[in-house]
Amino acid sequence: MFKKIIATFANCFKIPELKSRIIFTLLLLAVCRLIALIPLPGLDGAALEQFFSQNAGKTGGILGMYSLFTGGAFQRCAVGSLGIMPYISATIILQLMAAVIPQLSKLSREEGGRIKIIQYGRYLTVLLCLGQGFVMALGWENPERVFGARFPGGLVLMENIWWYRIQTVILLTTGTILLMWLGEQISDRGIGNGVSLVITIGILARLPAAIVSVWVMFFPPKGMESQYNIFHAVALILLLVAVVAAIVAVTEAQRKIPVQYAQRTIGRKVYAGSSSFLPLRVSYAGVMPIIFAQAILMFPNSIFATLARATESSAAGLSKLFQGLAAAMQYGSYTYVTIEGLLILFFSYFWVATQFNEVQIADDLKKYGGYIPGVRPGAHTADFLHRAMSRITFAGGVFLVIIALIPTMLYKFAGVPFTVGQFFGGTSMLIVWACFWTRRARWSPIC
Repeated sequence: MFKKIIATFANCFKIPELKSRIIFTLLLLAVCRLIALIPLPGLDGAALEQFFSQNAGKTGGILGMYSLFTGGAFQRCAVGSLGIMPYISATIILQLMAAVIPQLSKLSREEGGRIKIIQYGRYLTVLLCLGQGFVMALGWENPERVFGARFPGGLVLMENIWWYRIQTVILLTTGTILLMWLGEQISDRGIGNGVSLVITIGILARLPAAIVSVWVMFFPPKGMESQYNIFHAVALILLLVAVVAAIVAVTEAQRKIPVQYAQRTIGRKVYAGSSSFLPLRVSYAGVMPIIFAQAILMFPNSIFATLARATESSAAGLSKLFQGLAAAMQYGSYTYVTIEGLLILFFSYFWVATQFNEVQIADDLKKYGGYIPGVRPGAHTADFLHRAMSRITFAGGVFLVIIALIPTMLYKFAGVPFTVGQFFGGTSMLIVWACFWTRRARWSPIC
């Protein structure tokens, strides 16, 4: 098997056009990594990176996920700290708006309409970058509010605070726009899936640190005793194989709805009847429900902690209540895990409800003379597709909940370092699989 894989990669470089595309893609991905390493002026990125390394796992939640997506740029205070997430957010917003705004839906179906929507996404990306960049600059001004009171010292080195803010916002916006442009160039002139590759290379950049953490787990420095043995190593390997196998199976799983086409006469031509199938994917929403759920759960802990500090002097009882709520919504707590699972299930159905149009599919089948055996065309077909999709969406949502919670469970109950647990599930495994092993990166609506 490995010989065939090596032979396949070797044959890729024998085709001149494919070879040039691969080299072009690798060069642009190297530029992406440089953007994640170049520090912003006026910030002490080394202090923040040291804090992340000393508190691995304690900065989990959305901050850990965001740092993962940016390839560590966020924790280095680098130019690419915003990553390419604003572009993805803009595209998701436009796609959701197209489901409720008839003008956008009509534009997406017109010739050349998709190009206009992509252009609108670029404009919206700039606006999101300006807003998120300003918020990120304010967060670096007060790191104890973002990363907790345990953060030592400050990050801003400049005296003119407004010049620091303007400069930081401009550089962060420029970094994201450059990443967006590089991703589009990879899609057009490289091997494709540009945006997915930009995120994937950032995730894989954390792999060496994860390997070092695994080595330290089983072979600690002198003077320290390891808490893990050969049985733990075998269990981790089996878990990794099981997670990869489950992701492969569920991501590619689909229910094939049989479709029969009746004989048609168009002009003087007679087309014979044929049979086909309508594939309904089990994991239709991909990784999007996990991203939505973790993004929402970023706010409650910070909001309750801020309210607890604000009411500490005026209302001690209310402050204790907010402290309890903040502790309940802390990353990895039972309440956090429960709410995250419910949100993932909710957003799985929400994404299907906004993106899967069973009425349009039923109308198209009826228009071209197709029907599902045993089901009447039109409204009955739409109801049948709705029921079928609801059932398989539940299975896909439960699968996403399990995959999303594996890293948290490993860290909380098995003591596995957070940098290692990220590669046993969650968004990172789903994105890497979608980018490298499927025909298209289905998790992202922009691919």
